[in-house]
Amino acid sequence: MQYKYTVLTNTMLGALMASINMNIVMVTLPTIFRGLGIDPFAAGEFTYLLWILMGYSIVLATILVTFGRISDMFGRVRMYTLGFIIFTIASILLSIVPGNSGNMGALILIIFRMVQAVGGGFLMVNSTALITDAFPVNERGKALGINQIAFIVGSLLGLILGGILAGYDWHLVFIVNIPFALAGTFWSIFKLKEKAETQKVPMDIWGNVSLALSLILISLGFTYALEPYGNSQMGWSNPWVIASFIFGSISLIIFIFIERRVKYPLFNLSLFKIRPFAFGNISLFLSGLGRGAVMFLVIIWLQGIYLPLHGYSYTETPFWAGIYMLPMMLGMVIFGPIGGALTDKYGARIFATTGMGIIAISLFLLTLLPYNFNLLEFEIIIFINGVGGGLFASPNTTAIMNAVSSRDRASANGMRMTINNISSTISMAIFFSIAITIFSNDLPSAMATKLASLNAPPQLISMLSQIPASGILFGAFLGMNPLSGLPATVVNSLPISLREALQSSTFLPNVIGPSFMKGLTYSIYIALILTVAGLIFSALMGGRYVHEEHYISKEMKENENK
Repeated sequence: MQYKYTVLTNTMLGALMASINMNIVMVTLPTIFRGLGIDPFAAGEFTYLLWILMGYSIVLATILVTFGRISDMFGRVRMYTLGFIIFTIASILLSIVPGNSGNMGALILIIFRMVQAVGGGFLMVNSTALITDAFPVNERGKALGINQIAFIVGSLLGLILGGILAGYDWHLVFIVNIPFALAGTFWSIFKLKEKAETQKVPMDIWGNVSLALSLILISLGFTYALEPYGNSQMGWSNPWVIASFIFGSISLIIFIFIERRVKYPLFNLSLFKIRPFAFGNISLFLSGLGRGAVMFLVIIWLQGIYLPLHGYSYTETPFWAGIYMLPMMLGMVIFGPIGGALTDKYGARIFATTGMGIIAISLFLLTLLPYNFNLLEFEIIIFINGVGGGLFASPNTTAIMNAVSSRDRASANGMRMTINNISSTISMAIFFSIAITIFSNDLPSAMATKLASLNAPPQLISMLSQIPASGILFGAFLGMNPLSGLPATVVNSLPISLREALQSSTFLPNVIGPSFMKGLTYSIYIALILTVAGLIFSALMGGRYVHEEHYISKEMKENENK
């Protein structure tokens, strides 16, 4: 086997494992939290959901650029292999977290997920660089497109395996990663070899510290802004949240000041002078900002509202949510490689920009659906979304990576992935804030009206109407009825007919459905605006640009002039 195909198959294994891990956790969160014994209606419990969702991305956003520099210094293959080893250890630790361990178990899970993110960071920052190093210019787009297939297939497997394994034991969700991680580790050790020259340059310590501090503080601010504070359903007025944003912004300004003055900067700002690199990353940021949280809100829509309304038990919803999301993955599987292959011949701009346009159309179509939608219409729309995502991802990545020299590829890919993860983290905070704010404005009256129609006593109406909107949404996602958060004496005192009505699988979805869709629709409108902005920047990337070809052409012209 030619070495370039050895690299491709190994990085495909890493992409497969990473995407299985990401998607399997997303669809099985209800089962994991039920297995841990988390009460979603208790104060502060929503924080655990946020940290499981965002902790992985926060760690990645903080470390990727640093890991890119470390890989350039000590060898991409060596650090890539280390990533597999760390990921394996973290997966084993996650698989032995005890069940019914409550908040302590959730905290341990969050910590081990962050360790897993460290391993994932080494894999992510080096895989694209290894492919770019191994393949010639005229094959890179195709290779990156094929690598994207592995990521998408992993997403498909993650959605399906998550639904299947959740019905047995939530620990299996993490055990399934271990064979892939072990295979990748040994394959990397015995088959991969260093191709790029290492760079013996000093580490930008103060740049690392200021960037990490900035990203951590801003991420913490966004995370706790989603928690109720005082009499407000959101935490934007929390002094700690405000302080996090202020000091995070100051640290970011200090970081930029440092990077403009050090000889070997961590975040090579000079790369942004290259048009495809700059505009490609801006469009990537806007794409992640627009799509990141919206797709998770769609999964909440499926698992917490649509599927229970159609008779699916809450133990079945992870599996069927995965099945219903398959058309989106199918669109990406079909059009991802096509976009990559055509990029090699015609350049990235037309395909990446078309992809963004298709994503925008699919987002608009989602706003037209009611909460109890027609299934065929929903599947067609998310397939269109997948087509757009497939056309955008590989050409955008190819344009960014082709724009930099071989010695800068790992750090440039670290910058690219950092920008992508920052956008996902901010997206989660922004769209959860919008959705929950609008949701919380309508939910109390909707809850009171529904309870009054069932002749519920005033005390019960008051108690259920006062549960925070984030708790109700969290509870719906986990498939737990709000009665489970009330004292047993109150529940037992209710008439049997009322108790049965409140505990039915359709009560909560019908109460929250209209309010949730209103918040989701506003979120999608903002995502649509961001996507259109990303489309414009993608169109401004310019024509085909390859660093090696550009400088060879430049040298030839200089020689002719001589």
